Amino acid sequence: MKAVHFTSMLVGVGLAQPPPPSFPAPLGSTFTTAGARNVRFDTGTYGPPVEEHHYFYDQWPIGLAVSRQGRVFACYTRGDYRYTLGEVVNRTAEAAYPSQELNTPPGGLVLGEPTAADATHLVSVQALYVTPDDTLWVLDTGRPTVNGSTTAAYAAPGGPKLVAIDLATDAVARTYTFPADVHYPDSYMNDVRFDLRRNASSSSSESGGGGGVAYIVDSSDEGRNGFIVLDLGSGASWRQLDRHPSTLRVAQVVPSYQGLPFYLRQKGRAVDFQQEGLDGAELSLYGDVMYYSPLTSNYLYSIETKYLRANPQEDAGAVQAAFDNVKNLGQRGGNANGFTGDSLGNVYMLMPEHNGIFIYNSTLGRTVPFVRDPRIVWPDSANVGWDGYLYVTVNQLPYQPNWNGGVDGRVHPGLILRARMPDGATKSTVLA
Repeated sequence: MKAVHFTSMLVGVGLAQPPPPSFPAPLGSTFTTAGARNVRFDTGTYGPPVEEHHYFYDQWPIGLAVSRQGRVFACYTRGDYRYTLGEVVNRTAEAAYPSQELNTPPGGLVLGEPTAADATHLVSVQALYVTPDDTLWVLDTGRPTVNGSTTAAYAAPGGPKLVAIDLATDAVARTYTFPADVHYPDSYMNDVRFDLRRNASSSSSESGGGGGVAYIVDSSDEGRNGFIVLDLGSGASWRQLDRHPSTLRVAQVVPSYQGLPFYLRQKGRAVDFQQEGLDGAELSLYGDVMYYSPLTSNYLYSIETKYLRANPQEDAGAVQAAFDNVKNLGQRGGNANGFTGDSLGNVYMLMPEHNGIFIYNSTLGRTVPFVRDPRIVWPDSANVGWDGYLYVTVNQLPYQPNWNGGVDGRVHPGLILRARMPDGATKSTVLA
């Protein structure tokens, strides 16, 4: 596995330095000097140039995905938004994708039935992913938050689903739903990763729908965090690392965003702490390791994916084996949100406390800097493009009403930013 190396920012303190970077532009430093007395200050930036690729003036984005042809898709967790899955149509606008009809449950958006059990329409999409076979995968939580509510509707079987859309025809190709003992009513599916190799699952593509495995993050802020594993051939699903300490939120964490200590302030409730557990997850280059962490933790964890793929319904020892084989890879320098990975095996971690993105370098066994920019105000989702750019949504999430005492402190536009990845990295096709 090849991974980029970076020059440490701790220059001149006697520490051994790794080899220099090979960015198109020098990594630089967050520090510079100016003034008659050469006063040192933080510039707020490092890494390759950051480009503004798209502006959101209507709905605030959560996830994004970029196709091989350069089509850009965004999703929006459903408040009172008209659609929850969209495609970018120009630099400042998006439209419902693939249609407004698919985005409109016939029963309307209500906190309960029939919306919660709707398996044929998009309810509240949280994450997107484009696989090399030109499929857009849509992760629908089935849990809308509407009419100013601070809580999401509880899930019912059918509503939470993984939908495959064929980008050649813009038609739904497959839909996977989950039984109640795999997706709980208070589960919240946050992100998804794929290993589409036929030998990744025990089922054959002949069983309908192709082989491979999807790994889904359950980040519920109501407690039962873990991985949902889906066999794409058989449609069978199961949970792993359910409520393992490595997936749970860390209690009473007070992060800082834009230099301000953050406490969760929900309208009508006492001041609290951020509750979200397992959030970021990314596969290693060859799919043999899953890297992951809760949002409210400074620690990065990993587990060999063979333990996640073991179905507890078929193997009585599968749960214990998974619990016994989690590895703590140490602290990374802050809380992290979404993850993504590239063709060189770099694991990018979105760092909202730093307005930046770090990389876990498995060769060094440590975290290294990638890019930092004052415009990265809550990086929510990242996607590696075939064009060699890392794309990231910026949505100012700490300023949303639900975290900010009912006051919407966000300022349009939301953004898709992009930066060139190091060493010619691009989208990985190893797991296709």
